[in-house]
Amino acid sequence: MPTLLIDIADIAELRFIRLEGDRLCLGAATRQVDVERSSLVGERLPLLHQALRWVGHPQTRNRGTIGGSIAAADPSAEIPLVAVTLGAEAIARSKTGDQTLALGSFFQGPMMTALGADQCLTEIRFPIWAGRVGCGFHEVSARASDFALVAAAAQLALDASGICTRIAAGLGGVGAAPLRLAAPEALVGSRLDDDAITRAAAAIDAEITPQDDPHADAAYRRRVARTLLQRAIADGRDAALASRAA
Repeated sequence: MPTLLIDIADIAELRFIRLEGDRLCLGAATRQVDVERSSLVGERLPLLHQALRWVGHPQTRNRGTIGGSIAAADPSAEIPLVAVTLGAEAIARSKTGDQTLALGSFFQGPMMTALGADQCLTEIRFPIWAGRVGCGFHEVSARASDFALVAAAAQLALDASGICTRIAAGLGGVGAAPLRLAAPEALVGSRLDDDAITRAAAAIDAEITPQDDPHADAAYRRRVARTLLQRAIADGRDAALASRAA
């Protein structure tokens, strides 16, 4: 048990939402509700904006922080899933200086991260995509506001003719940490028709390692993962087709 507890929630320097070039930077102590209500996040980081609607409920989002969710490292949590899917970075500060950590390797297992015992998470940096961008986020949980049994996130970009030029997709709840998937990258160069999306979702089985637990067995999680991923990619396609290039 700790002998000393330090509350960092009201440190103003850790609470911000700001645009820096091609990145949207969030202070680690920024409340989830402030990110959810931010027009800048809604415009430039729509995948996180969508996912925040699934995080807990209004009371928890009023107190919960972006950095708190990242540091907790729950493998089913929505914010870490978005961060891994988009290739975000974290800034960790210690007495010796700042360290930049890629969130793709930051999560080392359930509730385990690469954060050192002498480090404090100060900032999360999300890359911003340009062009005709669309995204989708879906999850299944036992009850509204619970952690997801399985969650799927997808973001993609289309060219002027509707061809997919870039895609990032990830899953939560199917392993020891949120996972960015390789299989959907085969969709680059396609028009993202439903059959192609179904084939890409079916190809994820070798990438995921769901486990049986009291809430759901591995077979159920695999089946749901494929379905939710299809929906997330299709939503992203439809949103991108309806959008104008940024």
